[in-house]
Amino acid sequence: MTVTKMSWRPQYRSSKFRNVYGKVANREHCFDGIPITKNVHDNHFCAVNTRFLAIVTESAGGGSFLVIPLEQTGRIEPNYPKVCGHQGNVLDIKWNPFIDNIIASCSEDTSVRIWEIPEGGLKRNMTEALLELHGHSRRVGLVEWHPTTNNILFSAGYDYKVLIWNLDVGEPVKMIDCHSDVILCMSFNTDGSLLTTTCKDKKLRVIEPRSGRVLQEANCKNHRVNRVVFLGNMKRLLTTGVSRWNTRQIALWDQEDLSMPLIEEEIDGLSGLLFPFYDADTHMLYLAGKGDGNIRYYEISTEKPFLSYLMEFRSPAPQKGLGVMPKHGLDVSACEVFRFYKLVTLKGLIEPISMIVPRRSDSYQEDIYPMTPGTEPALTPDEWLGGINRDPVLMSLKEGYKKSSKMVFKAPIKEKKSVVVNGIDLLENVPPRTENEVAGLRVSVPHGLSARGVPQVFTVWTAP
Repeated sequence: MTVTKMSWRPQYRSSKFRNVYGKVANREHCFDGIPITKNVHDNHFCAVNTRFLAIVTESAGGGSFLVIPLEQTGRIEPNYPKVCGHQGNVLDIKWNPFIDNIIASCSEDTSVRIWEIPEGGLKRNMTEALLELHGHSRRVGLVEWHPTTNNILFSAGYDYKVLIWNLDVGEPVKMIDCHSDVILCMSFNTDGSLLTTTCKDKKLRVIEPRSGRVLQEANCKNHRVNRVVFLGNMKRLLTTGVSRWNTRQIALWDQEDLSMPLIEEEIDGLSGLLFPFYDADTHMLYLAGKGDGNIRYYEISTEKPFLSYLMEFRSPAPQKGLGVMPKHGLDVSACEVFRFYKLVTLKGLIEPISMIVPRRSDSYQEDIYPMTPGTEPALTPDEWLGGINRDPVLMSLKEGYKKSSKMVFKAPIKEKKSVVVNGIDLLENVPPRTENEVAGLRVSVPHGLSARGVPQVFTVWTAP
């Protein structure tokens, strides 16, 4: 298969999304005064749903994040309550797609935690999680909810393992152990039957998650992959990475044949990571650069040239990360097809950016709002673990698109015991520490008392 090098020249073609533009919210509709984390980990540090905005914050002696009701825009007070139960920096946060007040977080303290946010948001600091999940022996860098099954959560750690948690029982039920270095990114196909990962070992993999079997693997020597996203039901993957000339690059792949990319396109010579976002309803791909203020967008098709450049949203303020509003939270009356929440660290600002299709009519535009995955799960954990695949339960955005889910999370009662997956006790079989980890993070712990009542200060080294 020949690799097609695409020219930068935009190819004008008939498209309803050719004139999509980005609209920044007015200052009073932004979130201001937020001490956004200065952590250099390549994540978004932001998660949003139809009720809350969550942002990882800078904090001393542990990790914390803010949860702000969406209607509470404007300046956030410095003493605003936080979720602060982790003993190390929080590295990733994700809202449950089916229960809108349940959020998962993972941390350098090696744990994954599940939190229940009270109605109306936090009134005081939250330190007690609904569930504390211990199974990784190193820091946990990524969490991802299964797209169609309730209470199935994936976590990827610096122990090179992906654990699949069944939150109905509060235990890891599967372990994917095919990576030889740190996992950089995870993405699911539409029904969650396939998982794709990028890894620091320069390999792109397509995995059957229940068995852990690697179905396809690409050794990306000329295109060092950073991020990957499944392109809906097109049987395509899109990766962002770095070319051999250290330019930012994207590549399109056939998920059933990773021997060669279908196309590669060089973007620019900047050094920041490129975050890809895909909207399966409009077939639009957004590329946002970490450390710059630009968001490029394209239309994806199943036929050549596969990728058509549309436009670029430009801003002088650099973005650290971006949260994305679920589809059922968009303003369909304004023809909004995507909404980012941009983290501007230097200003302590979260700035909503709406991507809008210009239309003259005030009526509901059915052609840009097909049926879309909603807030009802298609499967229970036992059904999915038993081998059943099912497409997402779709909803119309025309009526009742702000309808909240009636599901409630019930935390299982857990006893302290060993964590055994695939016959291995994860907490007993800890690999030896690397030199980098011994020189790892030092966390100060509040003063305690010795047995004689003498105040003490402890220094704890956390596993990165």
